[in-house]
This record gives sequence, C-alpha cells and structure tokens, in this order.
Amino acid sequence: MTENSLSFPDAPKIVVPPPGPKSQALLATQSRLETDAVAYAKYFPMAIREARGSTIEDVDGNRYIDWVAGISVLNLGHRHPRLVSALHRQADKIWHALEVPTEARIEFLEQLTSALPGALRNHAKVLFCITGGDATEAAVSLADYATGRSGTFAFSGAYHGVHGGAVNLTGGRRYRATSSFRGGQIIRVPFPNPYRPVLNTPDSAQGVLRYMEHLLEDPYSGVDHASAVLVEPILGEGGYVVPPDDFLPSLREFCDDHDLLLIADEVQTGLGRTGKFWGVDNWNVTPDIICVAKTIGGGIPASMVAYREDLVKELPKGFHLGTYRGNPLALAVGTEVLKILREEQWISLAARRGEQVQARFREYAATHPSIGDVRGRGFMIGVEFVKDGARKTPWDERAKAMRRELFQNGLLMHTCGSYDNALRFMAPLTIEDPLLERGLTVFEQALSNLDAAPSEKAAVPPSSSTASASGRAR
Repeated sequence: MTENSLSFPDAPKIVVPPPGPKSQALLATQSRLETDAVAYAKYFPMAIREARGSTIEDVDGNRYIDWVAGISVLNLGHRHPRLVSALHRQADKIWHALEVPTEARIEFLEQLTSALPGALRNHAKVLFCITGGDATEAAVSLADYATGRSGTFAFSGAYHGVHGGAVNLTGGRRYRATSSFRGGQIIRVPFPNPYRPVLNTPDSAQGVLRYMEHLLEDPYSGVDHASAVLVEPILGEGGYVVPPDDFLPSLREFCDDHDLLLIADEVQTGLGRTGKFWGVDNWNVTPDIICVAKTIGGGIPASMVAYREDLVKELPKGFHLGTYRGNPLALAVGTEVLKILREEQWISLAARRGEQVQARFREYAATHPSIGDVRGRGFMIGVEFVKDGARKTPWDERAKAMRRELFQNGLLMHTCGSYDNALRFMAPLTIEDPLLERGLTVFEQALSNLDAAPSEKAAVPPSSSTASASGRAR
C-alpha cells in the first residue's frame, strides 16, 4: 500500500502545542453554550477544521493520525471518495422518505441481506433503527415478542448503548445511574476474559456456560425464564476482550438446547473491524438476530436489526417506530460501504496488518512492564495497562496519561475497559502504511516518555482535562 490522497500525508504535524489559541476559543464557546456532559472535547481538546482518511486537522493547523475513527464509525476513514460521491448523488434526489420504498432503500436491503453471516445470508428481514443502542433495544424486544418470554442474558463488561431501555443491557453502573428509563429482565453473567477470568477456571468459557445452565435449570436460581442471549463477539467498551475460541460456538449450542435466541451486537465488531466481515465470522457462528450500526452509515446515523425470516410470522405495524429510520442519505452511503468492503481488500488487509500491529505492541510490552496484556483481532486491538504485572492491578492513570501524551504528539487513541485502563487501536482499515508506522513510533515514544516522567501528572498539559472516565456514545 502506498500513501495517497485519502489522508493528510504529513501527519502527525504539530505546529502549535494543542490546544492552540483558535481551538481554545472554540472550546470556550462550546463550554459556554453546550452541556457539561460533553466528554470527547475534554479528552481531545481541539477544534476540528477538516478530516481526511485517517487524519484530522484542527483549526490551528495541527494534524493528527486518527486511531479513534469515531469509535469504529469510520472503518473506511473520513470522507472516503466513493462515500462522498454516493452522498452527493442521493442528495440530488430525496433526503427523507419515511418507510416508502426508494431506490436507495431497496438497493441497500439487497446489499445488506446478501452480506449477512452464515444462514442469515439472503434469508433475513431487516428492521431499521437509528442508533446502535436503538438497535439493541429493538433486537431484545423482537426476541421477547418472537418467543413469548422475557429475560435477556447479558454479560459483564458489555456496552449496548444508553438509549432508553438499552442502558439496562449495558454493564456499567454509571450509565444506569443517570437514566430514568428502566425495564426488562436482565440476567447478568460474566464474560470469559482470558486475562482476568472471573470464575478462576482454566476453561473460563465453559465455566460461564455451566453457570448459565445452572441459572436456567436450578428451580432456586432466581431466574424464572429467558428469551435470548445478547453478546458482543468481542467486548468493545469492556476492554476489547477476545473470548476463548470455544465460547461463541458453545453459546450457539446453549441457545439451541434451551430454545433461546442468539443476538449478536455487531455495532462495533461488524463490517471488517476484526479482520472478518462480521465478528461472528471469526468462529463461524450464525446468530438469530444481528445488530448493525456505526460504520454502516459512514458517519451518518443509521442502524438496523436483521433477523431470521422465519423468526416471526408477522410483526405488528409500528413495532419499532422512529421518524428518521432508514434515512435515504444514510442508506445510499451504506450501500457504498458494503460494496467497498466486498469489492476491495480492506478486510483481509486488516487481518494481516492487525497481526503485525499486535506484534509491535507485544514488543513494547516486553520492555514496558506497564503493559499487562495485548489482545485483539484485525484492527480491534486492546492494550491494557497495569501497575503490577503479577497482580494485574489496573492502572487507569497510565492509560489516560498515554492518551494525553499521544494527543500532544499528534496521535488520537482512546481508552476503554471496566477500569478504563486499556487503550484501543481502532484505526480506519484504510490507513496508509506510512501513517500506521508513524503512529506506532509515536506510541512507543510516549511509553518511554511516561516511564521517564517523575509522575503521571508530569505528562498532563495545563489545559487538558483529567476526566476520570471514557465518554461512550451510540
């Protein structure tokens, strides 16, 4: 791969220590006019002028390599030329159409259903939503309706959005603490984390499955009934945790044995992020229901649920409403996203280059004990920081100090994990090799800088935030 016009070729380029004066002025105006709940402007204190490919330029002329990609929204980068053209073509036709067929809608449906995993391919129906959280909530409602039961198995570390009832599916306490919408029966079980096995068993995946069996079969377990299991093939906000290889296939078997529906939340793992078209493709598992969002709109809000065509005979009219569902602009872009991913080699490149990036991170871990674990698939890689390698004591201060140090040197990278102590690599699949190499160099230098600093506070610029938790959005 050669460097091309998709990105600013000279990134990273810091011409004035960020935030520069122009950024500071716009940040101040935002702070005055917008809610205090805004998070990302605190983690990355800059104002954006333009974005191209895998790079961003702020209003002061600083250029950054973007390893955030809108939290996996931009698997094809900022303003991919084919997506821009698709958007312009559709903008000349129709912008809003409710549920009435348009050429954009039908072409998208045909493209999506023919790209679904396993037995869902060409044998699925689609329910349009708006956000990822909206999709997961709709998927659970659909499972309950189809089975005539309620009760959803969801995992520790899970993030399924904070939209309405979806917040109850998300694992983090702090999200539910600010929500007034509660409902649904959630059966929370551990996610098998090879680095931090909750059940302390060598076969952590099977331990989780045995516990789930207990909950359904023991009359005194406290669980009355269930309709579905909702799972991220790889934990996203929970730390980019890759489960053991037997987990997803065993979960599929568990659902079949107990007449439960398997819902795959592919909002973050889907569309090439893991080096496969869908996250479940890493284990050849077909879910009954799949949630799609983020990259499918290329930056324009869009989401949907695809489900087995034989799952329900008929859904009531207005089963899941939303004025902006299936927006023609988003669907025209989504069709082009699917075409690019099917026609070009970005997914296979992500698998190959992702292995190389992981190898580099592991090299850094060998000389920097603050890195406790490196894991991932494709371009979905987590780097977890610990104070004590033997005890695996989470070190969120180091992860946040790394985020600040990287930002100051022109690389955008964000935190995740239950303890907010992991950095995640989620660069666009289209990132140019020279930019990828420069980003890795900046990352290694940041590790060395922090190792040499007398304290984490030494790496904090006066104007940056020391906010204690990652901002997440769906």
